[in-house]
Amino acid sequence: MPVSRRHVLSGAGALGAGIAFTGAVGGLFAGHAVARPRPSGGYGPLVPDPGGILDLPRGFAYRILSREGDALRSGEGPVPSNFDGMSAFRGKEPRARGTHLVRNHENYADGRVPVPAVEGRTYDPAGKGGCTTVELDATGAVRDEYVSLAGTAANCSGGHTPWNTWLTCEETEDGAGTHGYTKDHGFIFEVDPYDPRRTGAVPLTAMGRFQHEAVAVDPATGVVYETEDAFGPYGLFYRFLPHKPLRGCGSLAAGGRLEAMRVPGVGDLCLVQEAGTVFEGVEWVDVPDPAAKGTPTRMQDYGPLGITRAPKLEGCYWGRGRVHFVSSFARTDWGAAADHFGQVWSYDPGRGRLKLEVVFGASSDIRLPGESPDNIALSPHGGLMVCEDGEGGQHVFGVDRRGQVYAMTRNAQNIGTADQPAWGEFAGVVFSPDGRTMYVNCYTPGTTFAITGPW
Repeated sequence: MPVSRRHVLSGAGALGAGIAFTGAVGGLFAGHAVARPRPSGGYGPLVPDPGGILDLPRGFAYRILSREGDALRSGEGPVPSNFDGMSAFRGKEPRARGTHLVRNHENYADGRVPVPAVEGRTYDPAGKGGCTTVELDATGAVRDEYVSLAGTAANCSGGHTPWNTWLTCEETEDGAGTHGYTKDHGFIFEVDPYDPRRTGAVPLTAMGRFQHEAVAVDPATGVVYETEDAFGPYGLFYRFLPHKPLRGCGSLAAGGRLEAMRVPGVGDLCLVQEAGTVFEGVEWVDVPDPAAKGTPTRMQDYGPLGITRAPKLEGCYWGRGRVHFVSSFARTDWGAAADHFGQVWSYDPGRGRLKLEVVFGASSDIRLPGESPDNIALSPHGGLMVCEDGEGGQHVFGVDRRGQVYAMTRNAQNIGTADQPAWGEFAGVVFSPDGRTMYVNCYTPGTTFAITGPW
């Protein structure tokens, strides 16, 4: 039987927020290198920020690197809105100093501040989404900021490749002629963090056209795992087997085979509620039409045995020989087969084994969808960082190797009113290559933060 743990934050420690976490969490981090191991538990209570921006534990500090609406240093236009997924890359060779952040902008057709169209880096002139790159010098100061991909739509999350590029995902199925778009959307694009002209604006069509959320690459085989955040019906978990695996930047454009996961006897993963549950003999079924020319991929014919779905498939990462992915939350009144506050699953390709690693539970501040986990990242100091995307005040939560949950930061910016306060979600949490800085985005108002302290 798996060891179960439950830890609820005190009101003082989390400024009124609470969260529960259940499961044999230690397995999530086994074999994961830790840059500077630290004792279990968090970093202490959050201290209210006099500036009303970010609340952090004592000894930590934040810097604002970028804000939507400000001028891009490249002179290409204003910084776009709706900051979402992000990854950090070591600075350019030969000195390899500093950090390059590649950041998504989840702008739909009604996006407030679109990504400026740039020649050679624009897919669809009518698309308002895309990516920007923030170059930091060795001191952490912003050296440059520019457009790395434009003309896409609803760039949500993505994934860091073993050859050090960023795969950015469009979370939409809108086709040409919808919202004024001139091309179909719903693809993955590759972005070179050092020279975006090298990757341009080329959709990786063989990887499927659907409401992509995030991806993770198996560094041993080059197989790419993809999550789908969709409703009516809920999305699927996919894998892409490239024709030219691990061949470096641009190799995914050579095509491959797209498959969807089937767990025999399980039509919806939200029905599984016990952390530690394991399924053997997981199957993978060819997606009949990856381009979704007539029918969305999740609604295509997968034969008499059907296919396995899951609500709100979000974050995805690779660790200890497995791919981990998040089901953010499930609500029966939103069409799910069962309720939950969030799950983290792992799939072991060597054994064909799927495991429910951890389950988020009801908080002391009951709001549905509650403390819904979204973007996730392994910390070089041990444990996991989880971006919250739910109701009420929004946090980045830490989960240590013993399963204890603690608040790392809280968004103190009220973007609502005094009567109806609202706080923007966090997204894109990632650490610098040297582990000394945590970067995270606030979705609204679009802001990128650098957080330093006694990690």
